[in-house]
Amino acid sequence: MAVDHFGNVAANYSLHRPSYPSALFDWIASECPSHDTAWDCGAGNGQASLALAAHFDHVFATDMSATQIANAKAHPRIKYRVALAEASELPSSCADLVTIAQALHWFDLEKFYGEVRRVMKPTGLIAAWTYGMVVITNDEANECLQHFYHHVIGPYWPSERHHVETGYRELYFPFERINTPNVSMQVEWNASQLTGYLRSWSATARYHEATGIDPVKELSHQLIDSLDAPSQLIKVYWPLSILAGR
Repeated sequence: MAVDHFGNVAANYSLHRPSYPSALFDWIASECPSHDTAWDCGAGNGQASLALAAHFDHVFATDMSATQIANAKAHPRIKYRVALAEASELPSSCADLVTIAQALHWFDLEKFYGEVRRVMKPTGLIAAWTYGMVVITNDEANECLQHFYHHVIGPYWPSERHHVETGYRELYFPFERINTPNVSMQVEWNASQLTGYLRSWSATARYHEATGIDPVKELSHQLIDSLDAPSQLIKVYWPLSILAGR
């Protein structure tokens, strides 16, 4: 049975998750012979969907979480729908592209790939990507963050998180793979923006539900103490791993 890991953090997810680099979508579009229809599966609040709408005439954005879809930003080229990845109800052979942003590890892969083969055109492309553990350039702040991730909320991560940490290297992907670009994600955030992002994590929500304690509160004090000023901008990086095939 599918589990909604992000319904309780959908508002934070919408406000605080980092954007994917435009170079990723430029490359994806360049690999597609046609730009009529894209299916963004596990779309969440539509971060990737909005970027795809700059390249494709029609974008179907589906997610099992009604709360996530409710937080998505409307766009004339995007049709949002609450649906399981394995049962999209989309027409057969309609999609030039199927994308899965930070979500492939949640799916029943055998059933989902069957749905991909049904929905995707014979010339279509499937592209999935994930970003791993956040790294920040301030050494003291980064040490606090790594301790928080591994030791404070570590036991509250779902088991599927393992595939994110290994960059999808062990994830089943039965398509003819193509070479992917080396693309990174990076932003400059202050401490408040960073802690907002941490509150969008599923493990943070699970910790809070289990203990009644906000685990980010103490960390936010530690982060601010490590900076010259609370408003100081911190360089934040994520490793980005991409699977793509036909």
